[in-house]
Amino acid sequence: MSIHKTVKKITTHVMHEMKLKGEKIAMLTAYDYSMARILDEAGIDVILVGDSASNVMAGFDTTLPITLDNMIYHAASVVRGVDRALIVVDLPFGTYQGNSREALASSIRIMKETGAAAVKLEGGEQVIESVERILSAGIPVMGHLGLTPQAIHKFGTYVVRAREEEEARKLMEDAKLLEKAGCFALVLEKIPARLAEEVTASVKIPVIGIGAGPKTDGQVLVLHDMLGINQEFSPRFLRRYHNLYAEIRGAVQNYINDVRTFQFPNEKEQY
Repeated sequence: MSIHKTVKKITTHVMHEMKLKGEKIAMLTAYDYSMARILDEAGIDVILVGDSASNVMAGFDTTLPITLDNMIYHAASVVRGVDRALIVVDLPFGTYQGNSREALASSIRIMKETGAAAVKLEGGEQVIESVERILSAGIPVMGHLGLTPQAIHKFGTYVVRAREEEEARKLMEDAKLLEKAGCFALVLEKIPARLAEEVTASVKIPVIGIGAGPKTDGQVLVLHDMLGINQEFSPRFLRRYHNLYAEIRGAVQNYINDVRTFQFPNEKEQY
């Protein structure tokens, strides 16, 4: 029987076992109690409390403005709705780059104040000191390579990363470096499918893809994108599984109509 069907709780060890047995890992983002509860009851393996909350929850153009306090609020809300899934929390921009002590302090706050299971950060060699210091405290770390949205102003674009040989070689080196440091898993975002396949085969830790083809150990999408709540974002890798924007808008319009035409509340809906 599949591992994910037999375990009561997904852990970093369970994710490793799933990779060994070739079982795909399903991961989605969540930012609040109600949605997290639905995802957990549906059987999702991993919930990422992503800094994408900056975009889909707060309306910012990038992930940079969201703060550590904001992330802790969202993560604590998610944890209260989850029994089974592994919960990973993004370290937001400015809380780990260039200062490993601050990285550890930020991670400790997340773990103590939210009850989450792990943190995630972007980058390879340039953040390895922060990764190692966080891990030294026994806090699991998920890496993130390829398109790293917190570095948008450095790249100046959200185009596919690592198409050129030199950048592809560096990404492979960084993946192995993160594995050696002790990261329990790795996200690869918006890179060529063949490169993602090579990285996945080259490391023993689970690799989760987003816009990285089908040969990674699992997939992740932003919940609001895949449910069709957010209509503005339409990259090639996004599959919309629903159109909640239209459904919610229609329901609200029906409610407005019922209120204005004296159809709500009716006799059964009053005391």
